[in-house]
Amino acid sequence: MTAKSNRRITHVALDERTVVRRKPEVEHERAVAIFDLLEDNEFCPCDHPDAGPFHLHLSIEDNRLLLDLRREDDSELDKIALPVTGFRSIVKDYFLICESYYAAIKRSTPSQIEAIDMGRRGLHNEGSEMLRERLAGKIDMDLQTARRLFTLICVLHIRG
Repeated sequence: MTAKSNRRITHVALDERTVVRRKPEVEHERAVAIFDLLEDNEFCPCDHPDAGPFHLHLSIEDNRLLLDLRREDDSELDKIALPVTGFRSIVKDYFLICESYYAAIKRSTPSQIEAIDMGRRGLHNEGSEMLRERLAGKIDMDLQTARRLFTLICVLHIRG
C-alpha cells in the first residue's frame, strides 16, 4: 500500500440522530457527496499521518462540528471539534441559493440556471475554503475533499 493510499477516507458516516425527512434533492446531494468522497479524496490528520486509511464520522454536537476520526478497523483515533457559528451564515446563504437553483431548473432559461449555478458553486467553494482554513494544522485535504465534506456539513445543519 502506498503512502498516498493511506491518506484517504474509506468510510464516512453522518450522525443520523437529528435527521428529519429531507427533500429528494438534498438526499441526492448527500449520496453523491459520499460516493464522490469515497471514490477520490486526499485526507490526512496532521497528528496521525501514518494511521490511515481513515473512517470519518461527522456530527454536530453542542454547536460544534465534530469530526470523529477512526482507523480502518473503526477503533478511535482522534476527535476534532470546530465551532459551527462561523459556518452558519455561509450554510444559510448556500441553502437559499440551492432553493433558487432547484426552482430555476423547473422554470427558468438555461442562461438563468447557469447564472444561479455559478453563484451556488462560488458559495460552495467559499465554504470549502473556510473548512480547509479552520482545519489547517489539524487535517490536510485537497479542495475536492473539502467541497464534498462541506456538502455533508450542510446536510447536517438541516434540523426539524
